[in-house]
Amino acid sequence: MQFGEEGAGWDVAPARGVVAPRVAEEFPGLGIAWVEVDAGLSGSPEPVQQRLRDLSDRFYGAHAVHMRERPIPWAYRVFFRQIGLDPDRTRTPIEKLALDRLHDGAFLSRGMPADALAIATVETGVALRALDAGRLAGPLCIRDSAPGEALSGKVDELEQGTLIVADGMIPLEPLFGGRGSEHGVEPRTSRVAIVAIQVEGVPQAAVDEALWLAASAIATA
Repeated sequence: MQFGEEGAGWDVAPARGVVAPRVAEEFPGLGIAWVEVDAGLSGSPEPVQQRLRDLSDRFYGAHAVHMRERPIPWAYRVFFRQIGLDPDRTRTPIEKLALDRLHDGAFLSRGMPADALAIATVETGVALRALDAGRLAGPLCIRDSAPGEALSGKVDELEQGTLIVADGMIPLEPLFGGRGSEHGVEPRTSRVAIVAIQVEGVPQAAVDEALWLAASAIATA
């Protein structure tokens, strides 16, 4: 179901960010898109918890083993290797969820917006993250870090050329393989930006569906 489709229940078109020209040339197909929802940290309502239980029943060991062979999970594995990450050590978002499911015996509820992102990622394979929209300064972009740059709130400088998600002012967090930033969702957050990272081989329809699924789930909380 796409943004704006009749009956979708969510008709806010995602914003599309810019990929720096040099980065786009090296990594064709790379993109960033997001939607914003009035929400913060909260417990997950029963419909969301039921959705997690339903996904747990559908997602078992054999499914997890063969999941990486599907086109979208495979696309993220390929991209991780392109940027120097071993996907068997630094797991892609969908594979991290799969391993957690096998370890815990189910997709455990971790509250909102984490559960909404988990549902959307398991359903589509698309890599998502949540940021505090109220703390963002301008549109998001993907670029490489400049000399002397550090992540917000961090002392250590980034290695020059590190791929990052940034707003109009500062680097926010590594594109992949890093920990959350100061701009993540926290108790005082009142508006959440759900961010999708697209790589070559991930169709736009899947990105839009992932954002729609996550935003719709958050809107129910």
